[in-house]
Amino acid sequence: MAIDPVCKMDVNEATAKFTSEYKGKTYYFCAPGCKKLFERDPEAYLKGE
Repeated sequence: MAIDPVCKMDVNEATAKFTSEYKGKTYYFCAPGCKKLFERDPEAYLKGE
């Protein structure tokens, strides 16, 4: 399971419909809204990763 970097929900990588690539890493999202927020400002959601 991956963790949605925006809302912190668990997301199954095998069935995730929403993904985004950033700096060579794939991120998984629970919904299109989370993906959109992440893509607008990825660094805001990756602080402390």
